[in-house]
Amino acid sequence: MEITERVAVLGLGRMGLPLARRLDGAARELVVWNRTPGRAEGLTAAASPEEAVRGAGVVVTMLADPAAVSAVADRFRPALAPGTLWIDMSSIGPAAVAEQRGRLPDGVDLVDAPVLGSVDAAAAGSLVVYAGGEEPALDRAQPVLERFGRVVRCGGPGAGAALKLVVMGAVVSSVTVVGEALAVAERLGVPAAQARRALAAGPLAGVMARVDSTDADFPIRLAAKDLALAGGGPVFAAALAALLADPARAELDLAAAAG
Repeated sequence: MEITERVAVLGLGRMGLPLARRLDGAARELVVWNRTPGRAEGLTAAASPEEAVRGAGVVVTMLADPAAVSAVADRFRPALAPGTLWIDMSSIGPAAVAEQRGRLPDGVDLVDAPVLGSVDAAAAGSLVVYAGGEEPALDRAQPVLERFGRVVRCGGPGAGAALKLVVMGAVVSSVTVVGEALAVAERLGVPAAQARRALAAGPLAGVMARVDSTDADFPIRLAAKDLALAGGGPVFAAALAALLADPARAELDLAAAAG
């Protein structure tokens, strides 16, 4: 499907930049903005969020957490014209999505569309996109979102943000459990390679594929953020505590949580 509107992408971090590149040449016009200058790498850059969204039909944000989304949205919200569609691809949870929807100007709609997958999948356009919103807004967002991968329509506003936390809660907790299982293997004298092969051959094959991935780039600090947003019970809480136990690992990929 053709993208016939001017698109603004705000946030050019690990995921935001490859997403913007996916839209370069596909959108009628593309402008980008990042809090730290110098990240545009040849894309047309605006000097501020307000400048980026002015005249854009679609605004895409990919930011670190609810606080970052709120801070950037406070800057660009007054510049949103009626008819603008805001697609937030940040992982911020349904409560933050509801808060942002409640502060939208009249005539502006919001689709929450967090993704499953890492930097390599973002560059290749093979992410899974969990999209929530009203059907007309989802229809309008579809040509943009399908540039990033497979779009899963989850339901109404906040539904995409909610499903992302469910999935990430399970994935992140499972990776930390693998780490504990490998520590148990070491204590019991089971060779690490043998333990890994056994885990990879059973029900945890998908988790082991994530642990052994050399392409993923999902910092532990962001995994901890998703777990904290998910809430949950004692298992998620224990996984969160394990992730936060060593601040020196915060920027390492999640696989480091498995040792």
